Amino acid sequence: MVSFPAKAHSADSDLAAPATSVRRDTRGEKRRRRIYKSLHDCIISKGYVKTTLADIAEGAGMTASHLLYYFNGKEAILEQYFANVAVRFLERIEGFAQHPAEQQVQMLADFWFKGETSTRLEIGFMLECFGNAVNDDILRITKADFDSRCKAHLANIFAAAPRLLLADARDSAEIAYSMMIGLRSAVYFDDDISLERAHTLFTETVNRMSGFSA
Repeated sequence: MVSFPAKAHSADSDLAAPATSVRRDTRGEKRRRRIYKSLHDCIISKGYVKTTLADIAEGAGMTASHLLYYFNGKEAILEQYFANVAVRFLERIEGFAQHPAEQQVQMLADFWFKGETSTRLEIGFMLECFGNAVNDDILRITKADFDSRCKAHLANIFAAAPRLLLADARDSAEIAYSMMIGLRSAVYFDDDISLERAHTLFTETVNRMSGFSA
């Protein structure tokens, strides 16, 4: 993949805000958003393990003790941040359901491989979150719910397909989701595959699995 500056503006700064119909702009919410953005930038810059509470506080323009008024440590910040982003992503993905199934395949591919969340930095941030979900019960529950709902959305697409390569729409969804996550990881670690190529592989494979194209 191409390289990016170590600290880029987060495309997810708004996505990480609480999912309410009207975003609150109280002083506390503004400070929480600054904390989320600081955590995000610190993780991209040095990784979650090397990020300290003091680093996050400095990036948010406050002291570590002041930050603890809002969150009980960096684990709590990541847990809430990831939950907020997951909700926003699901709102976008599940919103595709109003379109024809074949069009949804393209929309999903664009979201995962062409959207604001598909830069190398944002994919790396996602992988950091997934890695921490291994030993964090709250992150693991959030990720499991996210995975389940994404696969349910894919299963609905396959259920509406003209013909399936596999007999079961849920099995098809399992494979398609694994391919999607795997391709995003491959793009991050393998210089021989680009986002554009991953986008093509995903769309062509899912279309063939569903009978939307020959």
